[in-house]
Amino acid sequence: MLQIDNYLYASSLTEAYNTLQSVPGSVVLGGCGYIRLGARSISTAIDLSNLDLNFVRDTGSAIEVGAMTTLRSFETNPTMTRLANGVLKSAVENIVGVQLRNCVTIGGTVAGRYPFSDPLTALLALDTELQFVNHGRVSLEEYLSGKGYKDILEKIIIPQDDRSAAFTSIRKSKTDYAVLNVAVAKNADNYRIVVGSRPGKAMLSTDAADYLTQNGLDDKSAAEAGRLAAEQLQFGDNPRGSGEYRKAVCPVLITRALTEVMHAA
Repeated sequence: MLQIDNYLYASSLTEAYNTLQSVPGSVVLGGCGYIRLGARSISTAIDLSNLDLNFVRDTGSAIEVGAMTTLRSFETNPTMTRLANGVLKSAVENIVGVQLRNCVTIGGTVAGRYPFSDPLTALLALDTELQFVNHGRVSLEEYLSGKGYKDILEKIIIPQDDRSAAFTSIRKSKTDYAVLNVAVAKNADNYRIVVGSRPGKAMLSTDAADYLTQNGLDDKSAAEAGRLAAEQLQFGDNPRGSGEYRKAVCPVLITRALTEVMHAA
């Protein structure tokens, strides 16, 4: 059962950050899509709803998305759906149902670093950066590879360039969590190959990306990149699938995603 002792509607990011630092057991709320499913005690719940963090802004060189923006906005906002072949729409449209996507926020998703997350895999492929109140601007890759911050995420920043991207996954049912998910992106001769729900956090395959940079993208190299990624990354077991199964499926998903990017180009 979830128990909250005190509830704070923060009037500023400074107030929210200072409360997080000074009050033991305080927690920043996003859309509460996952927090409320657990049994825990929160001394002070910090609500960011009054801080105007629900936005999507096109700055020309990047798209900035406020931490309180819902996954449903990723799916329907015209600015988001046209970015990189609509990869972010593809990454969120099968998450449970519209009701959940209308309350789960991108800030909560990113800050939580959930290993089963579909949008994290796609955002990592797009070279996304994060803006925190205290830590400032850091790459999503750095944030996922570390231990996390006791900080407040203000917004995410997605480069707006000529990148082509694709997302794909395998699930037991359409709205279930992914057994494995994959996102790939191509910008000129540079590639990013990301595999998530391994069931660990989304990770880049540098071996696959370097191979494609050196050899270019065609049907043969797409298959080889999938093989290299499966060899480089580690896969584990959970109730949705075994590590052996995930490793076997990985090259297939990467090849499909790279083929989609190749045809888009």
